[in-house]
Amino acid sequence: MSDPIFWLGLSILLVAVSLTAVLVTLIPAVQALTRAARSVEKLADTLSREFPPTLEAIRLTGLEISELTDDVSDGVQSAGEVVKQVDRSIGSAKKQAHNVQVTTRSVVTGIKTAWKTLTRKRPISGTNRRSTDRLSASQRSAISLRDSGLDDRYSGSNRESPRLRNGEGSGLSEDAEDFEEVSKDS
Repeated sequence: MSDPIFWLGLSILLVAVSLTAVLVTLIPAVQALTRAARSVEKLADTLSREFPPTLEAIRLTGLEISELTDDVSDGVQSAGEVVKQVDRSIGSAKKQAHNVQVTTRSVVTGIKTAWKTLTRKRPISGTNRRSTDRLSASQRSAISLRDSGLDDRYSGSNRESPRLRNGEGSGLSEDAEDFEEVSKDS
């Protein structure tokens, strides 16, 4: 067995068996690589067909989102202006309502006064009503004391008291009574 030809033949046989084993295992791997290459080719085709329109759609969507954001911002700003305008209108309406209320009160008071003036009984001439007729006894005595002080003051001169000139008092008693009645009503 020391023959070199034997060893050479055996080596060749081993190399042939090894190559056969490599080829047998290489065939499924090459088939798998072929299938993978076909799949990569199909994927590349799909990407080349679908990717540009998808990118364009994404770009357009971004532009639309930007426009919508601007519209929303404008809408919010416009709504803020409307709120401010409504607030100013409400303030103005409150002021106008207050002015109407004050004017209405004034008009009602004026109408009441006019009505009382128009409907009051005029005194029959010769019978003048004095303002002291409505006063209590203590109030009348205070007025008479005051009036008597005026009489004393004017008794030494040629002038007489304007209040006592006609014996009627001030002549404004009826107006004072009406004023008192109106102020009690309002």
